[in-house]
Amino acid sequence: MCSAEKPQGWKLCPQCDLTVQLPPVPVGSKASCPRCHTTLQTHWHEPRRRPSGYALAALFMLVLANLFPFITMNVAGLSSGISLPQIPQVMVSDNYSSLATLFLLFVQGVPAFCMITILLLVNRVRMPHRLRVGLARVLFDLRSWGMAEIFMVGILVSFVKLMAYGQIGLEISFWPWCLFCLLQLRAFQCVDKRWVWQQISPLPALPFTPQKGVSGLSQGLRSCPCCTAVLPADQLDCPRCGVRAHPRRRHSLQWTLALLCTAVMLYIPANLLPIMVTETLGTSYPSNIMAGVILLWSDGSYPVALVIFIASIMVPTLKMLAMGWLCWGASGRGQPDREKMHRIYEVVEFVGRWSMIDVFVIAVLSALVRMGRLMSVSPALGALLFALVVIITMIAAITFDPRLCWDRLQEPQTKEPRLDGQ
Repeated sequence: MCSAEKPQGWKLCPQCDLTVQLPPVPVGSKASCPRCHTTLQTHWHEPRRRPSGYALAALFMLVLANLFPFITMNVAGLSSGISLPQIPQVMVSDNYSSLATLFLLFVQGVPAFCMITILLLVNRVRMPHRLRVGLARVLFDLRSWGMAEIFMVGILVSFVKLMAYGQIGLEISFWPWCLFCLLQLRAFQCVDKRWVWQQISPLPALPFTPQKGVSGLSQGLRSCPCCTAVLPADQLDCPRCGVRAHPRRRHSLQWTLALLCTAVMLYIPANLLPIMVTETLGTSYPSNIMAGVILLWSDGSYPVALVIFIASIMVPTLKMLAMGWLCWGASGRGQPDREKMHRIYEVVEFVGRWSMIDVFVIAVLSALVRMGRLMSVSPALGALLFALVVIITMIAAITFDPRLCWDRLQEPQTKEPRLDGQ
């Protein structure tokens, strides 16, 4: 049987567009692109039972985490406690419904939806084909928008801040939430995108036998960004998943630069305006991000101050600079190092969402520190602007097409895909 009749044996790397002929992948191993080392396919042991078990356990832990008290605080004989559902309620009462919506979506809504979708797809639950395709289309796009583990780090940072004022108690729901964060990450890790789509619909036939080791675009092929099908470059609609796309994301650099400019304009007031207001004995003390870092450092909380400084100051700044440099290199100016650009893009794509730590710290503090006139914390406008900066830079990383960095590279690549054990 010729390779054109076996489309499952071919794949275009989604990061560098290299045409790869996939070898048989042993159980417990993965195949990686020989040029940029992006994972192309993973062969998990028990691909249905493993993600199903993790996803079901994660959902059970999420339910438990929302039923009982989460954290308590005791200051000068006054006690305050919260549960997870109370955190957005407090932000709504402080007229910050936008922050409450972001919390509900990123911390609880998106992870829960993804776990339910994994259960439905990997177990082939009976449903209309269009619904199955629709769920698969959004599942992997939503992965980077689930921030349960980032909220967990924000809780730990909040503990360090609050220990200077009183005693912190961990209640029943705290431990199920920790387990939920770990289980939902593991459930996603055990799901292979290519395998999921193969359960939904077979790959369309290849128009001709591809030439491995060269760019897909150079031989008139493109990869579907949704289901990874290899299609003719002039065929815009994927017959498998229905997604309409072009060989390269249209106006990718223009969209990325426009979003970066927007993020920069918001980032300046986000750092100058207060992100939270602390009221003690009737006196209000507004503070911005840098003031919080300086306060933590002066109190001797060096590791926490360093975490906040890196996540809230360094990461957004360096991310915007890196995205601007990637756009410069991808536009064809100079002779940048493609491999270095690709590594920078991967780092930018991964660390961008971790800047939300400071926003989640404010969410925990504003919900927990409610001691009347003795002490209270409430969010301020700077927190919302900073959250928008993080979201916009995440979208900018999505709109950037990393394949543009490799398009001018003409050297043929003849290496075979690399197989790695899990």
